[in-house]
Amino acid sequence: MNRNVISIVLGGGRGTRLFPLTFTRSKPAVPIAGKYRLVDIPISNCLNSGLNKILVLTQFNSASLNSHIKNSYHFDIFSKGFVDILAAEQNVENESWYQGTADAVRQSMKHLEKYDYDYILILSGDQLYQMDFREMLDFHIENGGDLTIATIPVNAKDATGFGILKSDDEGNITSFYEKPGYDTLEGLKSEVSDENKQKGKEFLASMGIYIFTKNILKKMFGEGAGDDFGKDIIPSSIGKYKTLSYQYEGYWTDIGTIESFYEANLDLCLDLPQFNLFSSSPIYTRARMLPPSKINGSYVSKAVFGDGCIIMADKIENSVIGNRTRIDKGSTIVNSYVMGADFYQNTTEIVMNDRSGRPNMGIGKYCYIEKAILDKNCYIGDNVKIIGGKHIPDGDYGTHSVQDGIVVVKKGAVLPPGTHIG
Repeated sequence: MNRNVISIVLGGGRGTRLFPLTFTRSKPAVPIAGKYRLVDIPISNCLNSGLNKILVLTQFNSASLNSHIKNSYHFDIFSKGFVDILAAEQNVENESWYQGTADAVRQSMKHLEKYDYDYILILSGDQLYQMDFREMLDFHIENGGDLTIATIPVNAKDATGFGILKSDDEGNITSFYEKPGYDTLEGLKSEVSDENKQKGKEFLASMGIYIFTKNILKKMFGEGAGDDFGKDIIPSSIGKYKTLSYQYEGYWTDIGTIESFYEANLDLCLDLPQFNLFSSSPIYTRARMLPPSKINGSYVSKAVFGDGCIIMADKIENSVIGNRTRIDKGSTIVNSYVMGADFYQNTTEIVMNDRSGRPNMGIGKYCYIEKAILDKNCYIGDNVKIIGGKHIPDGDYGTHSVQDGIVVVKKGAVLPPGTHIG
């Protein structure tokens, strides 16, 4: 089929629910799985689907995201493919920044005129999933869709946190409710597989993945349909345009909160994780040319390691350890995500710090860390204890914050020797 497609990855807004991980970076730039960034997921899904014309729309805290895109995605001179940044801009026609997901795409349409495309694939930059977009595109074309929305079956408990669509037997969307209450759910059940019915997953949630036929999207924007896809564009399209539901049966999670981010990373440590890093569809990222990780005298169980780590810990269990992480002897890491470092300290600096009692980058001797996320470039002194849990009140504590009992040590934070958290 003709799959003349341009893909647009939305770079995200302020990402306040992922604070402090989004204090200096946008949501799509947040490190995940020890060596990737969240934006690598939608871009890799596109490339694995044979779609290589990709634009990433950025606005808030975009410096690290821009740098990652620039350093990661290069095509040879004979390819028409690209992964380019399209930054928010003020101009004589519009002095405001992006006002929502749809407004971001609307303001960018003039930049798409130089490309030859028939369909626009719109993706979120902060989700974890593996999907072949060619199947969704074929569904859209075969059924004559104007707008196709990727949906995933969810149960009643989860349905109240999503935009819920109701579809008929042919996949046409007949109604849409943004985060409906429990009292309105009963009439919103859709036809799903028998397996999902048995699990109580009879409600179709929007995944924030859309395919528009080019001329239809232009027409919608010309009608002034609103600034947001979920709140404005989708509800106004139902009954007016052929709006279809494409049901996806695989693993998908929205990385919207610290808790969901934490759980998605630790799930990778399971024997059979829901997100398969070891599939034939690779996740692309920046090639850092780091040495292999070195582990000496450590008990390790259910752990994922990035590249270039130097590990002398006593025990690492059910944890993700990111690139360039250093963990000294006698330390224990349990149920945690240590993001690692952007660079190595030189030997002279390490020796001077040891003499003066200052922490080195990484995790010092005889530390105990449980239920925590350590952002990049942290300096954790000897004998530091971090024990997350519901016993710690949520809040911001300077060097760290706590959300849902998860301790998040901020990027570049220094925890002196003997510090106790929790």
